[in-house]
Amino acid sequence: MTSDTSETIKSLLESAIEQTDDEEVHYKLRTAMQLLDVVRVRNEQLSDTLSAVELDEDLESRLEELGYLE
Repeated sequence: MTSDTSETIKSLLESAIEQTDDEEVHYKLRTAMQLLDVVRVRNEQLSDTLSAVELDEDLESRLEELGYLE
């Protein structure tokens, strides 16, 4: 997941929180934002790990197409 995508999702979740007064909904949306952060950190760690490994050109190209490498 690219940073732009996760920031867009976070912005949408924050906007939804602002539009409701339901505390249960707030809880669920805040939980979703926390899980989004977990996914972002895991993706960053995966990207760092993959960048430290020598990959053949075909595999590297496929991982770039899938968004795992930049």
